[in-house]
Amino acid sequence: MRINDDLSKPVIVHAAKLDWVPSPAAGVDRRMLFRVGGEVARATSIVRYAPGSAFPRHTHSGGEEILVLEGVFQDEHGDYPAGSYFRNPPGTSHIPAAKEGCTIFVRLWQFRDGDQTQIVCRPGEGERATPRPGASAATILFDDGREEVRLEDWQADETISVANTRGLEFLVLSGGLTIGGETLEPESWGRLPAGTDLIAIIGAEGARIWLKDAPLMHPDVLPMPE
Repeated sequence: MRINDDLSKPVIVHAAKLDWVPSPAAGVDRRMLFRVGGEVARATSIVRYAPGSAFPRHTHSGGEEILVLEGVFQDEHGDYPAGSYFRNPPGTSHIPAAKEGCTIFVRLWQFRDGDQTQIVCRPGEGERATPRPGASAATILFDDGREEVRLEDWQADETISVANTRGLEFLVLSGGLTIGGETLEPESWGRLPAGTDLIAIIGAEGARIWLKDAPLMHPDVLPMPE
């Protein structure tokens, strides 16, 4: 399966308008944003857990990056309410579940070779950064020099410009904005190749954005199993 796999082209997906696709685990459904592969794949998805659903224990050989969008995501290590961000590096394993249900944004098999940083940022945690013009707040969730992940609050009716030298990926968490005449709402996801700056006109409610500044695919990304 190949979905939005041409990394040389800008892409915007209005995930909230996509159909849910069942996963192998009962009660766990996905909206696929980017995918190369079958059930084991390089993938970026929005995943919905019905109340009481769970995945059996599994190892993330290619790493896993998660932002909790709604509800409380759980595993045997703890509970992660909406707004939690964490990275499970290659080789880690867990039993994901959601007693009351949840929705998460997840990236799989996109870690670079040697990236073994495991972090958990709960809501409100992270390093405060100076907001860019037009933004009211910025929090760095992760920065290892090779990629930077942020949450930013963009003010209503502003025009925001984000320089793009490595590649940008973003997810609208709340509010709305317009890019190139296209309106983005919560769960709209986008990806821009290096050299294509992000220029957004923010709507009347403002917007909260998850933003990753990094190569769209690390040159030393972990190889997929054959």
